[in-house]
Amino acid sequence: MTEVVLHDEPFAATRHPRLGYAMATAAAALFAVNGSVSKIVLTSTGLTSVRLTELRATGAFLGLAAFLALTAPRLLRVRRSELRLLAFYGVVGFALVQWLYFVAIERLPIGIGLLLEFTAPVLVALWARVVWHEHVRSRVWLALGLALAGLALVAEVWHDVHLDTVGVAAGLLASGALATYFLAGEHATARRDALSLTCLALGVAALFWAIVQPWWSFPFAELSGRVSLEGAFESATAPVWLLALWIIVLGTIFPFVLSLGALHHLPATRVSIVAMVEVVLASIVAWAWLGETLSAAQLAGGAVVLVGIVLAQTAR
Repeated sequence: MTEVVLHDEPFAATRHPRLGYAMATAAAALFAVNGSVSKIVLTSTGLTSVRLTELRATGAFLGLAAFLALTAPRLLRVRRSELRLLAFYGVVGFALVQWLYFVAIERLPIGIGLLLEFTAPVLVALWARVVWHEHVRSRVWLALGLALAGLALVAEVWHDVHLDTVGVAAGLLASGALATYFLAGEHATARRDALSLTCLALGVAALFWAIVQPWWSFPFAELSGRVSLEGAFESATAPVWLLALWIIVLGTIFPFVLSLGALHHLPATRVSIVAMVEVVLASIVAWAWLGETLSAAQLAGGAVVLVGIVLAQTAR
């Protein structure tokens, strides 16, 4: 789900823009496929969105922590002055973003859930203009108007509302949490490199969920079952533990590392814009795999929202 869009560059590197674009696109593609894999787990097993978020955050943290412990253990040191920011960033920017995303895609078509979440850049630009009083181009207001108009088309407001209310609320709240993730991350990366920040924030998220839902009550038996891959692959089955491993490794660790690597070669704004490919790719994957379809109006609305997001990204 969600890209790490940070602008810290702790390691010197020769810039190769084409490689950066390739890495950011690959990360978006992995996140896109992860949406369908996650939806199958959520709808076919007894794992709740909280439990899957807990498993994802904890597994990804352990993987990244092991990698850093072997390659650069000094990066895992935490100063006392960082604790408050890391706690806030980990809970809101990682724990809540991932959970709200899972709630949204469980109840809505994956493309719509992601579209709601990815309106976050519009909120970031508005926050920078209204609260931080930064110079922001006037196009941010056009971006806001396009985003709202596009969402109205997606919701098909001229009909009786048929989108799941909880799913829509989760998607919009995920947008706010993701905006917080961007804003807090912009501040945090002034003090710490992006890779260790991601690892430590995931560690906070893992601890948060361990308190909310202790591990001794985790339904481990669910991981030993098998589920249908549904849709185009309905006749095939896979063990739940394998799908969970996919979510942790190919749906979290690899795309996070790829998106972080892209920041060695491209500015954060460009990586953020490339990240929006996830919305399109996730919709295509969900259509081809799970048979999820959107109406012509919803597709048009999605395109309008994406234009608004691009304007918001370039307004700051």
